[in-house]
Amino acid sequence: MTSAVPLKLVVLLAVAAMGVSGCAHSQTPERKIYFISDEAGGVGGSGGYDCDEEFKQCMKRCWDKRYPWPHNEPQSGWYHERCEQDCNKAYNDCEDEKEEEAKRKKLKFSRMDDAIAWLRSHKAEVALGTVVIIAGVAFVLTTGGSGALILAPLAL
Repeated sequence: MTSAVPLKLVVLLAVAAMGVSGCAHSQTPERKIYFISDEAGGVGGSGGYDCDEEFKQCMKRCWDKRYPWPHNEPQSGWYHERCEQDCNKAYNDCEDEKEEEAKRKKLKFSRMDDAIAWLRSHKAEVALGTVVIIAGVAFVLTTGGSGALILAPLAL
């Protein structure tokens, strides 16, 4: 019975060591470009937002409105401030939305084959610029010079 205790301890230590070091069978993908599709057409969300441009358009729309009665252009300082306040709120909302979208755009896989298969079948759900982490290595979804959809290593 006393020999069973050291054996249990050895097994427990071996399991703990394997858990800490990770699975020895998973290989880190090479830092090379991986081909996903002949064309990037159908990739969802590739338009993105330009918050600065939206702010400029908001200011133009607000400024082009008629001044509230009884005010006129020489008295317009307060109106310009009001336009800035309204459009700054919309700008901040746009920036917050972009941050949330960036957080959602990270994908993680343990094997390159799984990542490529998933990306091929879910092209409409991902956006260009999406960060894909495969076995701890970061890649970015982008287009090649010929318009092909590729996974390129993310250089830090």
